[in-house]
Amino acid sequence: MKKLLVLSKISECGIVAVVRGDSKEEAIQTSEACIAGGITGIEVTFTIQGAEEVIKDLSFKHDKNVNVCIGAGTVLDSVTARTAILAGAQFIVSPCFDVETAKLCNLYGVPYIPGCMTVTEMKEALRYGVDVVKLFPGSAFGPDYVKAVKAPLPQVNIMPTGGVDLDNVEDWIRSGCIAVGVGGKLMAPAKTGDFSQISLLARQYVEKVQNVRMALQ
Repeated sequence: MKKLLVLSKISECGIVAVVRGDSKEEAIQTSEACIAGGITGIEVTFTIQGAEEVIKDLSFKHDKNVNVCIGAGTVLDSVTARTAILAGAQFIVSPCFDVETAKLCNLYGVPYIPGCMTVTEMKEALRYGVDVVKLFPGSAFGPDYVKAVKAPLPQVNIMPTGGVDLDNVEDWIRSGCIAVGVGGKLMAPAKTGDFSQISLLARQYVEKVQNVRMALQ
C-alpha cells in the first residue's frame, strides 16, 4: 500500500527534482526551494557528500507532509539502496538497472526506478517488478522515442531524466510519460545561492505539467 501511495504521489506531481550539490547544506536548501515551488518528489543523489544525512533530515522535517516524497538517486547497488531506505528514502533511482537492487526494493516495498535505454532493458526491469523506468539519458532520445517504446510496451511507465527543460517538458508529458526528472537547469541557481530562483523555476515546471495534462483530458 505504501509503495502504491509513493508512486501515486510521483505521478500526481509529475516532476522529480534531481538534487545534487557541493555540500549537505546546499542540497538541503535546494531541496527545500524545490518543495516551496511545488515539486514534491525530491531525489537526493548519492554524489552528494553526506547524502544519507540529507535524506534523514528532509524525511524527518517533512514526515507529516503527505505530499512530499524524499527519495535517493545515483544508487548503484543494493547496499547503497538499503542505506538510503533505512535513512528514510521512499523511492530509489538508479542510472542503470541492477537485479539485486530491484530485489531489495521489492523486499522493502519501495519503488525502484532504474535507468533504461532500450526496450530489452525495460522488459528485463519489468520482469523484476519495476513500476517506473527512467529513460536515461533523455537527451539522447526525445519525446518521440517514448511513443515508439509504448507501442510494443504500452504498460511501461516512463520517466525521462537528462535533457528535460522548460522548453520540452510539455512534449515529454504529451508523449505519455508518467513524470519527468529535472536536474541541471533547475538546480543551476544554487551555485550562486539564489534559491528563490529555484522555487520560481519549480513553479514554472509544475504549471507546465499541470497545463498540458489539463489539455490532454
